[in-house]
Amino acid sequence: MWMRRDRLLVTLTLAAVFSADVYFVLLPKLRDKYPWDACTCPGNVTQGNGDAPRWLSNSSTVTRDSAGALGVAAVPVEKIWGSKLERLFAHPLYNIRSPDLGPEEVLLQPEELMSYYRRKVSRWERHQKFYNEVAAAVNLSLPNQEIIFDPEVSWLKFHMGINKYALYARDDPSIERLLQDMLNTKVINADYTQDEKALKGGCDCSQVVKPSGHHLKLALKLQDFGKAMFKPMRQEREQETPEDFFYFVDFQRHNAEIAAFHLDRIIDFRRVPPVAGRLINVTGDILFTTHNEDLRSVFFTSPANNSCFFAKCLYVCKTEYAVCGHPDMLEGSMSAYLPGLSIAPRISIPNPWIRSYTFTGREEWEVNPFYCDTIKQLYPYNSGNRLLNIIDMAIFDFLTGNMDRHHYEIFTKFGDDGFPLHFDNARGFGKHSHDEMSILAPLTQCCIIKRSTLLRLQLLSQEEYRLSDVMRESLGRDTLRPILTEPHLLALDRRLHRVLRVVHRCVRKLGEPQVVAVDFVESRRATNGPAGSR
Repeated sequence: MWMRRDRLLVTLTLAAVFSADVYFVLLPKLRDKYPWDACTCPGNVTQGNGDAPRWLSNSSTVTRDSAGALGVAAVPVEKIWGSKLERLFAHPLYNIRSPDLGPEEVLLQPEELMSYYRRKVSRWERHQKFYNEVAAAVNLSLPNQEIIFDPEVSWLKFHMGINKYALYARDDPSIERLLQDMLNTKVINADYTQDEKALKGGCDCSQVVKPSGHHLKLALKLQDFGKAMFKPMRQEREQETPEDFFYFVDFQRHNAEIAAFHLDRIIDFRRVPPVAGRLINVTGDILFTTHNEDLRSVFFTSPANNSCFFAKCLYVCKTEYAVCGHPDMLEGSMSAYLPGLSIAPRISIPNPWIRSYTFTGREEWEVNPFYCDTIKQLYPYNSGNRLLNIIDMAIFDFLTGNMDRHHYEIFTKFGDDGFPLHFDNARGFGKHSHDEMSILAPLTQCCIIKRSTLLRLQLLSQEEYRLSDVMRESLGRDTLRPILTEPHLLALDRRLHRVLRVVHRCVRKLGEPQVVAVDFVESRRATNGPAGSR
């Protein structure tokens, strides 16, 4: 009996000595001879090629695995990064030299933009003088709303940077300044937005989707003459959209607008105008600054002594759907306005994969699996990048869970080659527990995707650039953090892998050359005239 115990003790001692020898002697020698942090990717690495777009051909690193599948090469990590977001933006795919832009590829020239806004400032000052004279005549005291117009202000720099390829450059410092300015700059005027006014009879409302009764947003003018769209908080972050809600009666979520901007920037589409979270004083920043009597008339004090207001529209907008401060402070999203339509006209186009906005109807794409074959024959989807951009938009909407993309807008100056703006994302991030695969119909039915989009999605699926991690870090910089709950962040990873699986199935079925498309080919149709004129 004792001999067996002695044998066991000797065996354990020898095992411990051997393990220590391997760990402290053998492994260090192996590390010196075979560095573990070296790139272990396949050796067939190419630096761009003739098929890549001109802005993608400089430094993006593409590999193929043993099966020949397209992929992103891992970049050797030379140092310990404290930020996954910084590591992502330092990757070659996010540091591609932009092309030299000609006047036709820039939305607005500095001279015309400055002249336009100086006229608007002069008109504002005349109106303010008139309001002050009327107030003095009736012995009414109005707050002094002095405006400061600076040619170097961040929102003006943002407008000057809009071009044919994106709303802003990857490294544009004015975007971070704009986010801070929307957070801190004093509000000097509040009003309904133009589409809110249209819904009350100012246009042919048959062309406008009916509001659900939860629809409420305001246009806020800031002291630096910038303008932002304010969407108030309507739903707690932990709440999911009720299962019985149709997508067109869902809540509009302010945190979804904020998260969509960060996601759009991380995927590198750069088609969502900058959005920041802000606490607004509904009395001081809205009620006391507005000149709109309709807006003034919807304010009231709740039984809890909170300041509240509601939307005044054609349907079910009433006190039951009001938003209230605590007692005056209310959080919401601030979305930067784009240049006015009179100087930078846009056209609104129905989404080819538009959903039915009735309780029982179904669209053709929902019943015809070959619907994309028809779309590919139609203008403007039969050439250029329009169809590829629609698929980009579908991927973006699938990641956010937004089913409410009935229209998209493009700048008419860029004609058929313009990119769609990813506007109005407040109905995203409603359900983290459900992935609505029908949103991906453009991708699943057309089986085509941009090379640049695929490379970035593959990159964001890797552990060191994981989408949920970089989103969490990016959203952590917003003043209303946390913007998304953890289940919503993890849902992004799950949905991203679903997108990649769809692409993989397409590649297996059709072959990579037919699925992975060249970026930025010019359309065959002339685009000199405004798109809206055709």
